[in-house]
Amino acid sequence: MSTSSIEKSAAAPHATDPVNTENATGTIDSETLRRWLADGDELAVLDIRPGDVVGYASPLFAPNLPAERVAAEIDRFVPRKLVRTVLVDGGDGAAGPVADELAAAGRTEVYVLTGGIPEWTREGTEDLPTFDVPGLTFSLGIRDERETPSVTAAELEKLTGEGADVVVIDTRTLPEFTAGHVPGAVGVPGAELLLRFADVVPSPDTHVVVSCAELPRAIIGAQTLIDAGVPNKVSYLHEGTKAWKQENLELETGATAVYGPVDEAARERAAERVRALSADDEFDRVTVETAQAWAADPDRTTYLLDVRTPEEFAQQHLPGSINAEGGQLLGVSYRTIAVRGARVVLIDDLTAARASVVAHWLQHRGFEIALLLHDFGAQH
Repeated sequence: MSTSSIEKSAAAPHATDPVNTENATGTIDSETLRRWLADGDELAVLDIRPGDVVGYASPLFAPNLPAERVAAEIDRFVPRKLVRTVLVDGGDGAAGPVADELAAAGRTEVYVLTGGIPEWTREGTEDLPTFDVPGLTFSLGIRDERETPSVTAAELEKLTGEGADVVVIDTRTLPEFTAGHVPGAVGVPGAELLLRFADVVPSPDTHVVVSCAELPRAIIGAQTLIDAGVPNKVSYLHEGTKAWKQENLELETGATAVYGPVDEAARERAAERVRALSADDEFDRVTVETAQAWAADPDRTTYLLDVRTPEEFAQQHLPGSINAEGGQLLGVSYRTIAVRGARVVLIDDLTAARASVVAHWLQHRGFEIALLLHDFGAQH
């Protein structure tokens, strides 16, 4: 599957038939949800089952917000009260009381999927539409179209054992990296790759191997570096740390080697690579005032997503924005962007290294993207 075909599947297609809402009295059936997923209007779908039941992803690839947290956290996921919002439970009736509570709080467009996940998956999951494009599907499309190079765990062990000039970059979040990574790897979350690359890989002769837990973030990370024109040989570790363990090799734990502060030379190199990566990209650049006006628009949902590190966000951020690590947005965007058809403003510093990487790939998933670049070092 090419990234162009992925883009078509990610963007909500135009419906051929109008949505029938005459019988939408608080419950909808699976056929109605299918139509809503295809009609192009704003739509939120929340899987409200317990997190340990849902696991890595819902069959809908929709946000998981357990029932007991919905009332307290829904404003973060679905900022506008008038967005169509479908609650999906485990077929146990848990969604009804939650819908009643949300209606009492002024959310008048809340619906319950009759029968929940058991009814939605009654005939299997193979041909079911999803709220978001699964990260694995998306990354495999990139790999197949661009022919992204890979190495196996056995090949990587042989290279390191022979003392080859190779560095492994783990593109997961730092907590995931700390829990277990290929020995000697450096933790650099996916959106940070271009910004941190010159400091982590100073030599153009080093073979760079990008790793994650399995495939999606490693493929996207490796192809990002290739598209940005780094001079190094770049590969992804096939099946990541999962494959390393399957070879009966030990993982290293702890924050053994992670990215450090960015010096000015590295920032300049990052800016060059951003220009190479984004040569064919066109995104609106908006001001703080425009972004905040969009966020306040009663007729359209806008997310203000700060894609810098959690530490940078905690130190200083724009009012109304939320921290959304860029690497996570690339692989599991549905965990943050819970309204299909929403506008997404990506916030970064003036280098734009993180926002440009995230925007470059999210555009292929059908999102409407704008960039807000802000001088966080300036005094206000």
